[in-house]
Amino acid sequence: MSEGEEELEKYEVDQELRLYREYRDVLPMFRFVIETERRFYLANEVEMSNRPDGWVEVRMTDAWVWDMHRPARFVSSVRVLTTHDVNIEELSRVETPPDEPSLG
Repeated sequence: MSEGEEELEKYEVDQELRLYREYRDVLPMFRFVIETERRFYLANEVEMSNRPDGWVEVRMTDAWVWDMHRPARFVSSVRVLTTHDVNIEELSRVETPPDEPSLG
């Protein structure tokens, strides 16, 4: 692995760790965890409906998006259309995130 590749890998690992820490800090602010094939969200309101054309529509308000390439992860509303599975989980108020992952 070249020095440039090592630097890039180190940067990406650092970004993932920062994103995880942000997730851990904001998790108590939200009621739902929503997982789609492309993204992971936290939201306070979520509605899912099956459309007649076979697509699933998911609408979220007051949300946070797990995406390290996004400068602003807090969004007021999100609309997702997918033909894949969507997982929605309501969080208990006492739920805490797991310990920080080891990156070694």
